[in-house]
Amino acid sequence: MANATDLPSPAPLLEAVNGFQRTGAVKAAIELDLFTAVGRGTDTAKKLAQELGASERGVRILCDYLTVLGFLVKREERYRLAAAVAPFVDRRSDFFMADAVGFLANRQLVEAFMDVASAVRRGGSVAEGEGSLAPEHPMWVEYARAMSKAAALSARLLRDLLALDPSQPCKVLDIAAGHGMFGITIARANPRAEIVALDWPNVLELARANARAAKVEERYRTIAGSALTTEFEDGYDLVLLTNFLHHFDRQTCATLVAKVHAALKPAGRAVVLDFMPNPDRVSPPQAAAFALVMLVNTPAGDAYTFAEFEEMFKEAGFAGIAQHGLGPSPQSVLIARK
Repeated sequence: MANATDLPSPAPLLEAVNGFQRTGAVKAAIELDLFTAVGRGTDTAKKLAQELGASERGVRILCDYLTVLGFLVKREERYRLAAAVAPFVDRRSDFFMADAVGFLANRQLVEAFMDVASAVRRGGSVAEGEGSLAPEHPMWVEYARAMSKAAALSARLLRDLLALDPSQPCKVLDIAAGHGMFGITIARANPRAEIVALDWPNVLELARANARAAKVEERYRTIAGSALTTEFEDGYDLVLLTNFLHHFDRQTCATLVAKVHAALKPAGRAVVLDFMPNPDRVSPPQAAAFALVMLVNTPAGDAYTFAEFEEMFKEAGFAGIAQHGLGPSPQSVLIARK
């Protein structure tokens, strides 16, 4: 038997098991608006407690814990936001992600991870029926509302990557549009772009509201229904498949990709934004880890590699299939031409 002094540290195991503590601390800081207060310059536990209406002891312990996590930087008794997270936790930022954190840390999603073993045994979600993939599931309205602002950065990066000519007309189909921000961001930058958003009727109400707020509603049209069964016309220059294909098994994805191919104009492009792990399926970390999210929350979804996506698109008749990084985002983009 190995000598106890030769054992490795159990820290990685304990950190993993106690991960819920990190979730709770970050969620609490956002609910208290602590990050925004620090960003404005309120920098001691005493001042923060007064501003937030909380106990000084509680604020001090929470701030120290957030410093350990790397969200705050502490010098003597003063705190400031860490540069790496400041744009996402300060309410004054265009990329503030409080709503997204609230959704991702909601009780339903967290509790699903309390029984991963059952999902492993079954090979998919233990929810009855289709679970969250059931028609007009209310979760998708919550998702669209929560992720609208968080999607802003990815939407801008994707718009820039596509490099559309603003002087040319462009008909865009946004499949499973959700909050609609990807199509709306294209419409704002391209005055001749027409956006057609497809999603469940209850979700499209929010997408239309976002289009009105962005002043592009006159070029924003919707089709209610499932992307898998609803006809969505043809003649598109661009079809967006953002954060969608990972919900389904490979054959369902391939069928939808073929449907997208038929809807595009000659030389039109299909665009996938998704988590794409490397062939080893364990890197990069966030993309690889997303497969477990799909195992727990969907009947047959997965995090597909670029090679798997590429095969689907080739089978459907696409060419010029390429993978692109998306700046600081952990996701990748696949662009394929008809």
